[in-house]
Amino acid sequence: MSRAERIKTTACLYFNYLIHGMAIVILAQNMAVLGRQWHVGDAGVSMVISSLGIGRLLVLYVSGTLSDRLGRKLFIRIGIATYAVFFVGIILSESMMAAYFFGILAGMANSFLDSGTYPALMELYPRSQASANIMIKAFASVGELILPIFVAVLEHFNIWYGWTFVFCAAALAINFLAMRSRVFPKLSGNPRPRKEKITPSTQASSKTKLTSRQLLLGVILTIFGYVSMSTFYLVSQWLTKYGSIVGHLNMVNARLLVSVYSVGSIIGVITTAILVNRFIKPIWFMIFDTVLSFIALLLITLFPTEIVMLIASFVIGCTAAGGVMQIGLTIMGDLFPSAKGRITGIYYTASGLASFTIPVFTAIISKTSIHNIMWFDVGIAAIGILCSISVLLIERTDRLKFPSHVTESIKVTTKTVSDYQTEAK
Repeated sequence: MSRAERIKTTACLYFNYLIHGMAIVILAQNMAVLGRQWHVGDAGVSMVISSLGIGRLLVLYVSGTLSDRLGRKLFIRIGIATYAVFFVGIILSESMMAAYFFGILAGMANSFLDSGTYPALMELYPRSQASANIMIKAFASVGELILPIFVAVLEHFNIWYGWTFVFCAAALAINFLAMRSRVFPKLSGNPRPRKEKITPSTQASSKTKLTSRQLLLGVILTIFGYVSMSTFYLVSQWLTKYGSIVGHLNMVNARLLVSVYSVGSIIGVITTAILVNRFIKPIWFMIFDTVLSFIALLLITLFPTEIVMLIASFVIGCTAAGGVMQIGLTIMGDLFPSAKGRITGIYYTASGLASFTIPVFTAIISKTSIHNIMWFDVGIAAIGILCSISVLLIERTDRLKFPSHVTESIKVTTKTVSDYQTEAK
């Protein structure tokens, strides 16, 4: 593949996540008007937001596995089309149940995009997989930054809120057409020819037994996928509401918190993409980001003043939403290099579970106290620290063990010395 073709394909892939970033916050930013349209309150809109998580859970693992067989491009185009239906469907919905259905479609669309895009980028840029994946978050953050400004402008001039949805649907339609001529790398792996006779030896060679280290790290990183998604997803959905109710900010300044958070996310992603692997190992980024996001969340919860919320929103954007979730996926992909699509499916199934359960939890908590929602996020961030430290400790413990070739060398040397001593006697 030529360099120009690789750039064109990459641009189409990243553009999808610019619109995805808008989709992440579009329901929360229009919470009041959508609540009136569906005849529900904030908790009802939050329940609709949770439907995105259900959609992700329904298809993510299957689509990730199938993308290893059927190709990345197919699932990316399916994701684009499904997302466009979501944007149009929401503005046509007149009840919470109808909106819930289209929310499920949005979650499915996200899963289709993830199952095709992350493996495709790892195959397009095999020497800089972490940086390529992290840049997805950068484009999503740009979308999260633009959308609140878009909504505020429409509100200021009393323009119909639905133009934001129409814009996103139209942009995806254009990219869907552009994807037709894009070229993708051939699928990794060497599948066995259909007519090859299956013997016990070929069966044994085709299946690689997982080590206990791989299984343990896989479980911890999957938990981290849930936690990392929960940490910043909760902030992106409730920061505006938290600023207006707990921080007593007007709606313009409350929405500004999300924009500041998005700017921090963009800067964090770019910084991480530049530094990861070249100067700092991914695991150290995991620990650094989780600790800083925990501290920022704790401060914004203890001291909900405007200046503290502005600074903390920026820090949370840099750390919790600065690509740390993509780093976790890259580490997991390195553990299982021959099944990148399946690993993406497993990892983002955990994050899909977060995008489903977190809005449900916060909807329940919001009925008693908006302030307690941030305390809930503080607890989630603390679990993220434990996951990061666990990965580091397992890696370091494994590094202290002798590699197999060293162990064999020691055995040979010991046997040689023993034989020499026997002959001397």
